Amino acid sequence: MKKKQKICRFCQEKIDEIDYKDIGRIRRYITPRGKIIPSKQSGVCAKHQRALAKAIKRARFVGLLPFVKI
Repeated sequence: MKKKQKICRFCQEKIDEIDYKDIGRIRRYITPRGKIIPSKQSGVCAKHQRALAKAIKRARFVGLLPFVKI
């Protein structure tokens, strides 16, 4: 049985840069514990996964997102 291939949401919407201030979009890619969801689970391509990780880390550093949710 073949698995359905996930399509990158950022490529679909033609988003080049992922902004660290766009918390609504970034929050989808974080687990309830605050970890970054891997690209195999989220379906994001490698290029956007790197940009997403960088944006999440920047948002954490600035204080927009928590490092850990308890």
